[in-house]
Amino acid sequence: MVIESKANPLSRHGSGRLLALACAGQFMVILDASVVNVALPSIQWELGFSPGGLTWVVNGYLLAFAGLMLSAGRAVDLFGRRRMFVAGLMLFSASSLVGGLATGAAVLVAARVAQGAGAALLAPATLAVINTGFAAGADRARAFGAWSAAGGAGGMAGAIVGGVITGALSWRWVFPINVPIGAVLIAVAATALPGTPRERRGRLDPIGTITATAGLGALVFGVMRGGEHGWTSGQTLVPIGAGVVLLLGFLTAERYLATSPMMPLRLFGIRRTAAGNAMLLWFGAVPIAMWYFTSLLLQEVLGYDALRSGLGQTPAAVTFVIVARWAALLLTRCGARVPVTIGSGFLLAGFGLLARTHAGSGYLTAVLGPTLLVATGIGLVFPTLMAVATADTPEADAGIAGGLANTASQVGGAVALAALATVASTRTGASGTTAALASGYDLVFLVAAGVAAALAVAGTFLSRHPDR
Repeated sequence: MVIESKANPLSRHGSGRLLALACAGQFMVILDASVVNVALPSIQWELGFSPGGLTWVVNGYLLAFAGLMLSAGRAVDLFGRRRMFVAGLMLFSASSLVGGLATGAAVLVAARVAQGAGAALLAPATLAVINTGFAAGADRARAFGAWSAAGGAGGMAGAIVGGVITGALSWRWVFPINVPIGAVLIAVAATALPGTPRERRGRLDPIGTITATAGLGALVFGVMRGGEHGWTSGQTLVPIGAGVVLLLGFLTAERYLATSPMMPLRLFGIRRTAAGNAMLLWFGAVPIAMWYFTSLLLQEVLGYDALRSGLGQTPAAVTFVIVARWAALLLTRCGARVPVTIGSGFLLAGFGLLARTHAGSGYLTAVLGPTLLVATGIGLVFPTLMAVATADTPEADAGIAGGLANTASQVGGAVALAALATVASTRTGASGTTAALASGYDLVFLVAAGVAAALAVAGTFLSRHPDR
């Protein structure tokens, strides 16, 4: 384990620069997860992707991102925030350039996998900057609100920028936009983040790293296959089973074999850490239902093109960015219970209204109002749960705590995407008519409303006190 300076880095480097750096890193991660979606048809036409192969432009990124997150989180603790932040930016930027220059499908998918690996290094480092750079309480809560808002801004910008760049220039320019941003952030990180002394009290855990990465990767891969090949097929059950076995092996090795465990299991003995991560895993279905399936609703049921769909979701994205900042105020004054339960109520109402949308619905009445409610709920719940999941972890474990929270959210989202896609296709059937598609998406939103109701119930068990 790295022994970092106990001096508050804010006193030497300035809280503004640290927060801006963490938020910019999160913005890049989320931007690149969404910016490519609008460009997929153009990519398929130019590089000759098959329909099944095209999904790996998205899935390759997500698989590497989710699979490497825990290992990357521990690397942040061992080698320091600055090293891992810069390493993540360099890998992310370089692979973005390769993606923009790709001449074949395999090269682009490999570049997307490398981007996901860079994002996996970057994401826990941004959380570690917040957890170690801001004092517990109001300062850290506000920082989490800003960090969450930056992610929302990245998702919003991805939908709009991807459409504009693809339409005006080419899909290839969607990728290199990360290069100048990454260069600036590398220069800022080199001066804004404190260095790490050479002394260490820990070392890499090779068994834990291999089993955790392979287990998470196999589990997420199997879940992705479930929506395409069916949940009872061997192509789905074999990787899921392998992932479960590997993750059980990981926990066993961490408990009995590792002298310097990658993920100290004592973290799960911290009440708020365990509760926050469990709720983040469940919460993963909410943003998937909101951003992914609302986009499909706008395009396939209401007849919007990709750019108009992105613009149609912009008011909700702006709402999320604003509300996420306000969530910090509620958290510091009322504890976690209030923002989670109130936010879940907004989610329940919004998804309930979205579930009534049909082919003849208008945007203002059937989409805008409900999505604003859902975005308000996400803005209240997500930063609160991230703060809860990392609040009580020791500074030396800030990286793995951030990696664990991000992993819970990403794995929950991957499972939810595959499960909700199955729900929609089962209701829709083979007809593919607009009415059938609307019925399938309505069922997805009803399921999401059920998730919100469960979150509301779980939220009542969270503390009403800001300090515990």
